[in-house]
Amino acid sequence: MSDGNDCGPAPEILVERVEGVMTIILNRPDRLNALVSSMMAAMADAVADAARDPEVGCVVLTGAGRGFCAGGDIKGGGEAASATPERGGRVEQSFTRLRGFMETSRLLHEMPKPTIAMVNGPVAGAGIGLAGACDLRFAGESATFLSAFDRIGASGDFGATWFWSKILGSGAARELFFLGEKLGASDALAKGIYSKVFADADLRRETMAHAKRLADGPRMGWRYMKANLNMAEDGQFETALDHEAMNMCLSTSAAASIYLAAKKRAESDRS
Repeated sequence: MSDGNDCGPAPEILVERVEGVMTIILNRPDRLNALVSSMMAAMADAVADAARDPEVGCVVLTGAGRGFCAGGDIKGGGEAASATPERGGRVEQSFTRLRGFMETSRLLHEMPKPTIAMVNGPVAGAGIGLAGACDLRFAGESATFLSAFDRIGASGDFGATWFWSKILGSGAARELFFLGEKLGASDALAKGIYSKVFADADLRRETMAHAKRLADGPRMGWRYMKANLNMAEDGQFETALDHEAMNMCLSTSAAASIYLAAKKRAESDRS
């Protein structure tokens, strides 16, 4: 089911919770889910809720209609900002606002549970940052991928330059951002941008099957596995080995505790 009211304008973010999977849906389909401030604020809140909800074992981010996210809505205009001693001028206020919205990408990347971008059509601009923040990216055959920052003279946000440098390597990331070429789903899959590509009609079913399997899986194992993988991106090798050793002990201890508890319950049921 979806959170939100039946009356008034449609909410810009929809949330569905089914069997341990929380799906966050960007809901401005008439604008290919281009982001405006109110939408970014609601998205940040939804992702924060998913990160702290113990009932959620996997998070799926997607877009309503025929697109994932076209980036920021540049036609929406900026927010007027009057300089004040407390908030600074336009640049300081814009930075503070945007940096708060970009917590969405940090949480998708760092929350201790798997995250999946279900790319159901075009993704561009800030959208590629959101997709890159997720652990997995499943795309439909109609999906495309475009940096688009060069088209508006922008440098990149929502972690886009960081994530794609990590995922693809510096050279391939520079090609994406400087050349600004639009990629189809098959080309994006070949480059390692998309994890899997499915027929459009099968995308949701296949994505949810994977998400359900992850939500039903060893949650402490995923937690420490993701911590290891994130450490591998940034840490020194010796630090990564320390991290792996500790998380191996923690994850196997958690798994053993769960097994013993289940065994005791089974024995109690038989007696």
